[in-house]
Amino acid sequence: MEPFELTASEAAHAIRDGRLTSEALVRSCLERIEDRDPEVRAWITVDPALALAAAREADKRPAAGPLHGLPFGVKDVIDTADLPTTQNSPIFQGHRPARDAACVAIARSAGGILLGKTDTVEFASGGRKAATRNPINPAHTPGGSSSGSGAAVGDRHVPLAFGTQTGGSHIRPAAFNGIYGFKPTWGVVSREGMKHYAVSLDTLGWYGRSVADLALMAEAFQLEGMGKTPPIKLAGLRVGLCRSPVWSRIEPAGEAALLLAARRLEEAGAVVVPFELPDAFSTLAEVQDVIRRGEGRASFLDLYISDRHRLHPELADHCEHNHGITTRTLTEAYDVADTCRPRFAALFESIDVILTPPAPGEAPEGLHTTGDHIFNSIWTVLHVPCLAMPCGRGPCGLPVGVQLVAPRFQDAALLAMAEAMAPVVDV
Repeated sequence: MEPFELTASEAAHAIRDGRLTSEALVRSCLERIEDRDPEVRAWITVDPALALAAAREADKRPAAGPLHGLPFGVKDVIDTADLPTTQNSPIFQGHRPARDAACVAIARSAGGILLGKTDTVEFASGGRKAATRNPINPAHTPGGSSSGSGAAVGDRHVPLAFGTQTGGSHIRPAAFNGIYGFKPTWGVVSREGMKHYAVSLDTLGWYGRSVADLALMAEAFQLEGMGKTPPIKLAGLRVGLCRSPVWSRIEPAGEAALLLAARRLEEAGAVVVPFELPDAFSTLAEVQDVIRRGEGRASFLDLYISDRHRLHPELADHCEHNHGITTRTLTEAYDVADTCRPRFAALFESIDVILTPPAPGEAPEGLHTTGDHIFNSIWTVLHVPCLAMPCGRGPCGLPVGVQLVAPRFQDAALLAMAEAMAPVVDV
């Protein structure tokens, strides 16, 4: 097995045991990128010399943290001091931030090696799409807006990568690329140095190829409960099968994956029961859209004023018509979200975790779209942690997944439950 084929957790163990060096792992990843990225186009910037120099330094030191010697990718809406942050926008080509975003600084302090910047939908918001293609079938989208990060981890260019989510920009690419993705509880990971779209929704997350990979990064970010949560037994675990209020948008492949996961869990001893959100939650998808667009006006007003001629019309519209959103409609949306968030945790008296779709189905054909975020928006506006997990392939041979959801600040518990569920669901 080549080093690039190792998961992050496998590589971490090999480095700690002296069976692998960080330099060998980084070299293997760079060779994989050279071989595959002309087709996949996941990366905007890669600096081999910089990454190799950092890897050699890591090999001279004892383990600095859970990410010691592991290369990681960074979505190019997140600042890096030694690589450009272009936002995939004509306005920011060649832009060099003065310092790393908080998440990059934490990953480096935990021993991680910055490998490069991954392509993204413009400002992780709209406008220009990433050039990235689905590595399983390049005629299909890898999802977005975290397009490059999802494809890079899925195609084994790098074991870990950062993404972001305002609607479904992180969880959906995980499903489309057949990998694991984790969106923590809103606010538990600093967003300093990351481009904002909607400040009350934007969340930073990460990708890996196993639950153990996601847990490594969660340890680096010192999420509450990490290292203290005991292993979860699958037998007796109470799983709520949630089709959600947007079920009419499901596709056959998405429904089949959800039911397959439920059946596999039941056969392994979990208790799977139907779960429905109360009527008060039925408009949350629309609420997320109003908040996203309403807050988007403030996020793009500076660029609209200073660089309107270079700002994509789709983004400029936030500062012009903005779908008729007013302060009244935005206030009403906030009120619905604020009412539903505290009620959500109370729904878990009879279940431990929610099982629901991460996307309608397989990745759509064409690069003009990144897919539909409808199966993500409810959970994003609720501020809850979400985890995407592969569950087979659809009729086009593309990955299909499921999504696990827990109450706010139950991030460590969600990772522990996912660790128990993965060997049954992802087979």
